[in-house]
Amino acid sequence: MGRHFHSEVDIKSPWHQVLVAFWQRYPNPYSAHVLTEDVLYREVTPSNRLLSRRLLTKTNRLPGWAERVFPAHMSRAVYVLEDSIVDPHTHTLVTKTWNVNHNTLMTVVERCFFEEDSSRPSWTKLRREAWILSAVRGLARPIQEFGLARFKSNQTRAMKGLEYSLSRIQTEAPLLPHHRPRPPLPRSPSSLSELPTY
Repeated sequence: MGRHFHSEVDIKSPWHQVLVAFWQRYPNPYSAHVLTEDVLYREVTPSNRLLSRRLLTKTNRLPGWAERVFPAHMSRAVYVLEDSIVDPHTHTLVTKTWNVNHNTLMTVVERCFFEEDSSRPSWTKLRREAWILSAVRGLARPIQEFGLARFKSNQTRAMKGLEYSLSRIQTEAPLLPHHRPRPPLPRSPSSLSELPTY
């Protein structure tokens, strides 16, 4: 069955600032485990949406009991793919991330939905879901429990890293006034339904 995680957070910053902070969040003091980030693919669609795929390399220290069970030579690096869709018309950013190695040990799939708060345009809503699965016979349950606990801890650090990036861009560069009109953009369908399914 695996384990499921869900959270909703209100970010006290407008969507366009959160978007900039999202792309500039590494490096930061709260994400030392993120070693590299590389853009594998990027495209602007005819409907003016930005599609991206990035590869992130992260460290992944196993718990003590797992280090006694699994081979000592097992790689401690985790490679994570991140697909994202930015829709400037609906003011949404949708991401999906999943690990591409260590899948037998544990697979973590995460979806995030950043959306401008229509009732408070200076705020952004973030909805996050994650699924933690393991295929290790006899140890799947403790591995999934460990994965869920680590995911929760990492999300706390991820939010601090995003807030750090937000504070940095807010103090370093003046942003466009809110009252300046945005250029018209074509209508486009919901981004969430078009994320690839794996």
